Amino acid sequence: MAAGAVGKEGGLPRWTGYLIKPVFLGLVCLALYLWVGTLELDSIEQRSLNAENLTARFIEHLQITGYASAAVVVLAVTAGVLLTRPFARHVEPYLVNVANIGQGVPSIGVLALLAIFFGLGFYPALAALVAYSFLPVLRNTMVGLRQVDRFVIESARGMGMTKTAVLFRIELPLAVPIMLAGIRTALVITIGTATLATFIGAGGLGVLIETGITLNRTPVLIVGAALTAVLALFIDWLAGVAEDVLRPKGLQ
Repeated sequence: MAAGAVGKEGGLPRWTGYLIKPVFLGLVCLALYLWVGTLELDSIEQRSLNAENLTARFIEHLQITGYASAAVVVLAVTAGVLLTRPFARHVEPYLVNVANIGQGVPSIGVLALLAIFFGLGFYPALAALVAYSFLPVLRNTMVGLRQVDRFVIESARGMGMTKTAVLFRIELPLAVPIMLAGIRTALVITIGTATLATFIGAGGLGVLIETGITLNRTPVLIVGAALTAVLALFIDWLAGVAEDVLRPKGLQ
């Protein structure tokens, strides 16, 4: 049953379950705001925690994670589809091993290597995030496509459907739940890893965390870490709702 359905689980409408996490996250943000309001901030803390700076850092974080996530979905899903085709059987192990490198190397190492070769800024950080979150989407796309019953595919082919039609009308819809789980994982990984982008000049909420640690400003550190956690949990919630909404009706 999709989000917003009128059915009940445990005596409550199902949509009420979707409200728990965003309400909780809203209360966390409110508590954080009230707590900061009770503090006597010095000049450094005031510059870091004013609304203009927080908004700018938040937007930077959303931009880099949004572009990275979109690139990962397009590239990894396309690669996953191609690697499950018969013609790619011999090159699949090599390409998957290449994708493994992104997660095999620590995230700060990926950022540092790309910064050395391509310089500082937004685009090296974007490439590092794509490399680091590529594998979950690739693997789940391949697993999702391969778990589709071969008899269903053969029946569709026997009915005269082309390979392309089978892919888009049968294989991909049936693989959606597993693919979305991989995308959900990649989103959370990207948001958390993006905090390290500040070390190569890409900005984001990591700037607050770095400032808090470097200058020993605990309120700045706590606000940066809390906002990053809230954003990650909120995106995870959105992805969870999307999993329910986009899951094929026959699989709900």
